[in-house]
Amino acid sequence: ALILVALLLLATALALLAGSGAVTAGRDPFFTLYLVLVWFLYLAVCWRLGMTVGMRAWKIRIVSPDGGRPGWTACLVRFGVSLLSAAPAGLGFWWSLFDPGRRAWHDIASGTYLIKR
Repeated sequence: ALILVALLLLATALALLAGSGAVTAGRDPFFTLYLVLVWFLYLAVCWRLGMTVGMRAWKIRIVSPDGGRPGWTACLVRFGVSLLSAAPAGLGFWWSLFDPGRRAWHDIASGTYLIKR
């Protein structure tokens, strides 16, 4: 999370240097979309490489059903559904406690798995 916050602060600084003026996430739709895009790209690149920094610490990897790296479409679906997973009090994440494959909603929707390294 710290890396993501730092990345979003850097993206904000770049937007301000580019002359976007005073912007507020949540109020300015283009700026909000820009930050969500930065957020997605960070996660998607990490997932395409197999893991985020946090996943590295916990020694887990994200894989596609064939054991390879997830594709860009799977990353986009995973990102979008993870936002929905968090929305109803994290129900999509709690789901993994009851799923036989221990997958959350975003894993099921994107066809990805988390495995121990």
